Amino acid sequence: MTESVDEYLAAAGDFLMSRLAENTVLVTVAETLRARGMAAFGEAAPLFGWWLSAGGTVEGAFVHTPPNPVLLTRVPRQAVESLAECWPHERPLSGMTAGEDVASAFASAWQRRTNAAPCLHRRTRLYRLGRLVLPQPGPPGHPRVAATTDRDLLLVWVTAFQQESSGVAGNAAERVDDRLSYGGLTLWEVDGVAVSMAGITRQVGGMVRIAPVYTPPGLRRRGYAGAVTAAVSQVALRTEAREVLLFTDLANPTSNGVYQRLGFEPVEDSVTLLLRPAPTPEG
Repeated sequence: MTESVDEYLAAAGDFLMSRLAENTVLVTVAETLRARGMAAFGEAAPLFGWWLSAGGTVEGAFVHTPPNPVLLTRVPRQAVESLAECWPHERPLSGMTAGEDVASAFASAWQRRTNAAPCLHRRTRLYRLGRLVLPQPGPPGHPRVAATTDRDLLLVWVTAFQQESSGVAGNAAERVDDRLSYGGLTLWEVDGVAVSMAGITRQVGGMVRIAPVYTPPGLRRRGYAGAVTAAVSQVALRTEAREVLLFTDLANPTSNGVYQRLGFEPVEDSVTLLLRPAPTPEG
């Protein structure tokens, strides 16, 4: 384990890049920290780690940016158990996001160590864009790149997205400011009023990820999310990105259907488990 992003990428970077689509979040988090500093996701120091085989080959990695859940790649079972056993006692852990087998193994090991029962928060599916198919007919309105004058609205929407997607809200201001610095947020407008939002990450190794995609509850099921997602996908393709990725909540069949109609194809599923502290005995 290390708190140095440079040491982490020097050791595990090739492993992460070898499965760039599956490791998209870990890669973009690490690159964001390297570009914007270690406080990019909050005041608490990030923690990185990787698992070495007996032959010295990296076979797994994680990144933790509190208060977010730890992100864990595919790893051997013994690595999962070792991570739970040696997790720093002074470092709170709200949850974990990984493939279901890995997440379940970690949750079991964590429960043995702490008596904390895991709680399923979300099942997600990673999609990769094949051939982009624009919505026909599309909804009214048009896209525009968000500006600093939209900051207050973006803060509200990014916070709401964080609460819905991970159950943990924080550092929305830093995330919004970062995206605004490179034109990484796009709004869908109808009659001059913003009705939906889609973000896009910086390109890393020819890969971009569309996130967050958010429409306020009262404006959903009108085609706005699909339209703004298609708009940022077009931008990504114009920059010659080889991989355009996004995640969906598997509990939302509407959004999964929308993205598949746009040409996104399933890659793999993952789960987010929240690790609730064990209740303390009374008295």
